[in-house]
Amino acid sequence: MLDTGFMLVYVDDPAKSAGFYARLLDRPSKIGSPNFASISLASGFTLAFWSKQVASPKPDFSGSSGELLLFVDTPDDLERVHVRWRDEERIPILQAPTDLVFGRTFVASDPDGHRVRVIAPNETGRGR
Repeated sequence: MLDTGFMLVYVDDPAKSAGFYARLLDRPSKIGSPNFASISLASGFTLAFWSKQVASPKPDFSGSSGELLLFVDTPDDLERVHVRWRDEERIPILQAPTDLVFGRTFVASDPDGHRVRVIAPNETGRGR
C-alpha cells in the first residue's frame, strides 16, 4: 500500500528556497546536500526542494504549474500573514486578500515563481 510522502518542488537553489520557507513558516530547514533541502511542518507534512539543474528526469516546466496551500484558522490570521509577507518580507503578492467560494485567501510568489496560497477556510473549505 502506498503511504503519504512529501511535496517535492524543483528550484534553482534548494538552500535559498528552504531558507525562504523556513522564515515564513517559522520552521527549521534541513539541508541534505547542495542539491536538496526540506522543511517538516508541525502537521507531519514535508516540503522538499530539489535543484532543477540535477533533477532526473529534468523538469520541463517552472513557476505556477500548481500551488502550495497553507491554512490559517481565521480571516484575521490571514490578514496578519498577508501584511507580514507583503510589508516585512517583501514577498510578491499575486492576489490580494479576497473571498472565494472556499474562504478568504491570498496568493504570493516564492523566489522561483511558485504560487503559495494562504486560506482561511469557510464552511465549504473546511471539507478539505
